[in-house]
Amino acid sequence: MTDGRSWEGNWKVRLYERVRERGYDSLTAFAEARPTASLVALAEELGPDDIAGVQVFSGLLAEAERKNQVTRLVRGQLVRELAEALPNGWPPVLDDANRLKVAVALARWGTFTPETHEQRVDKAGDSLLAKPPPAGWRPLGPDDELLLTLLPDKEA
Repeated sequence: MTDGRSWEGNWKVRLYERVRERGYDSLTAFAEARPTASLVALAEELGPDDIAGVQVFSGLLAEAERKNQVTRLVRGQLVRELAEALPNGWPPVLDDANRLKVAVALARWGTFTPETHEQRVDKAGDSLLAKPPPAGWRPLGPDDELLLTLLPDKEA
């Protein structure tokens, strides 16, 4: 867990220096090489004491906006949240315990959803609950076939 040092100095410069030190030309490329890693895990890999998960997401969002790939980023964030909450994939039965795990993943996803995508994310989450995917479903990246049907690209 990071302390207040993550906000000291020019954290954006520090973030991108760390990405380049690891051989990536963008934060997106770094994150996509680890599609199921949480934002906290990505931050810890980049700087265990001075990079925060929210900073990683901020950088990812800025890159996605520049490339008109915000929907893809949003799908990728769902992949990260599901991997953390449901490491064995989608549960075969949505009993109370599993429903809570799914709800937590969807709620976390919502907290990292830009305002422009909130309605689409709410609808996609409702769809997942109304018609659950097959037991064991584990999307491994933002281009998962089911995710593409739930949240297709609309950016031009």
